[in-house]
Amino acid sequence: MPVDDRDHDHNQDHDYEDRFEERLGGALHQAGGAYETDRRALVAAGEARGHRLLLRRRAAVVGGVASVALMGLGGTLLLPGSGGDGQRSVATGAKTPVASATPKASYTGDELIGILEKLLPRGEFSSAQARGTDDKLPPYAQVVHNDGKGKAAIAVGFNRVLPGSEQARQTIACPDKTLTLYDSCAVTRLADGSALKLFQGYEYPDRRADTKLWTADLVTPKGQHVSVSEWNAAAEKGAAVSRAEPPLSTARLKTLATAGAWLDVVDAIPVDPRAPTAASSQPEGIDGGAVTSTLVSLLPKGVKVVAKSGPDSGYAYVVLDDGKGRSLVQINVQRDMSDVEDQLFGAGAETLADGTKVVTHKKPGEKGGADVVMWTADTIRTDGFRVVVSAFNSGSQVTAATRATPVLTLKQLRAIALSAKWRGLG
Repeated sequence: MPVDDRDHDHNQDHDYEDRFEERLGGALHQAGGAYETDRRALVAAGEARGHRLLLRRRAAVVGGVASVALMGLGGTLLLPGSGGDGQRSVATGAKTPVASATPKASYTGDELIGILEKLLPRGEFSSAQARGTDDKLPPYAQVVHNDGKGKAAIAVGFNRVLPGSEQARQTIACPDKTLTLYDSCAVTRLADGSALKLFQGYEYPDRRADTKLWTADLVTPKGQHVSVSEWNAAAEKGAAVSRAEPPLSTARLKTLATAGAWLDVVDAIPVDPRAPTAASSQPEGIDGGAVTSTLVSLLPKGVKVVAKSGPDSGYAYVVLDDGKGRSLVQINVQRDMSDVEDQLFGAGAETLADGTKVVTHKKPGEKGGADVVMWTADTIRTDGFRVVVSAFNSGSQVTAATRATPVLTLKQLRAIALSAKWRGLG
């Protein structure tokens, strides 16, 4: 979640570091308008389960990816349809990135800044920050660029993703417009099989500030990941908008992201010997399509499903309308959550005869939609099988309320979460 009140000078380095890690791990930064069942639950699960659960929880937090572009690296690129969700496939003039013939063994932060400044249009540079490839954390470089039309922060980050993995697919997936407001998102495949995602949105998806965020993500068949971000302000947070739009056009953003020099940087990152060398043939989560169909089967009569999510591991949403306004309902189904049970289900939890724990609560929405409320039923079985479902009084968390209360009552949410049908999926 973005934090508004920060000591900018002290935390700017960590801001970009956090952003790159979130995007790399599947918590697509630009999907900030999506599902969050409980801030405590997020923190607890993240601390207790690390990267594996981060990917799985991304389905709950970022809202899954409905009708996204998914790419099996080295295989087929599946492009989103034209169902009004703002996603499109476009031809790209970007050249296939080519690394240099004699790559360096390592890069310092100053060297990364030098490369970035050479690749950018002419202008003044200031506030440069960087981290080299020998650091324990992924390298990056960030500068403030002024082309004469106003200052703008521009950053590039580097890492590896496992080819064919869920992480790789999520990195180049456009967010679902039911859950996130943005202007455009396009995914294309280059001649060498690399995938390039170009995104134009906002630093705050609920538009509480006018700071625009435009990004480009390149993922190669080898798993090299280059991530470029630009803003229409001198910093991603805490700085006033200094120009109408970020300085780099879509074409220039493509050119910067696909510069061959960046592939050498990724290759210079030390390989973690503990990292897996092949993507698992079995998804860690539960099939999102099955979750969606099961959720629909449990809905009460008299409500119409007007939109629903596409397949995503363990996560699903539907938008309902009972004639009194649209209401978003989201659900996440997870296995093996016992290690965070104490944090998620404290002393106030109800324990049923079979040992299942249940927590229900009503709280304000947290994604910026005016007057939005969130009602939630969260359950966990004795073997750690968790089902959590939330309903909102709007068709999206980032838009204003469309009705006084969600379409489903807490009692109905509780019944859905406790249904025996979910065990058939787990």
